[in-house]
Amino acid sequence: MKLWQVNPSPDKPHGYKYSFVYIVKGKRVIGYDNAEGKGDHRHYGDKEEVYTFKSVDKLFEDFYNDIKRVKKHES
Repeated sequence: MKLWQVNPSPDKPHGYKYSFVYIVKGKRVIGYDNAEGKGDHRHYGDKEEVYTFKSVDKLFEDFYNDIKRVKKHES
C-alpha cells in the first residue's frame, strides 16, 4: 500500500496519489490506484472498473472489504 498527498490536479482532484494491491501467489487479485492519465480505478481479478474516490478512510475500507470478500470465497 502506498499513499501520497499531492497537489490537487485535474487527474487527482482529491489531492492523493495511491496504489493498493493484494497479491496471492504472485498474482494481483485486487488493486486500487490512480495511475497517471487513468484516474481512480479498481482492478478485481482481470477486470478494471472506475472507482469513485470519496475519502482516504473510504478507500481503505473498500480495499479491506474486497480482501475480506476474496478470502471468504477462498475458504
